[in-house]
Amino acid sequence: MEISARNALKGTVKAVEIGAVNTEVVLEVAPGVEITAIITKASAERLGLSVGKAAYAVVKASDVIVAID
Repeated sequence: MEISARNALKGTVKAVEIGAVNTEVVLEVAPGVEITAIITKASAERLGLSVGKAAYAVVKASDVIVAID
């Protein structure tokens, strides 16, 4: 895989919650560190996502906002 995005985090699929249109995917990218993504149901099916499968969380954003209480 070659990709221009700088933030590609390899992980393991921990959960796949399939909805009517979208699918919620949880990746564990480090012990106890999870990233959740909402992707189309069609994309999840095309990628063959299932619990235990290796996958990448690719983050493409021009801004990251940090906040505190």
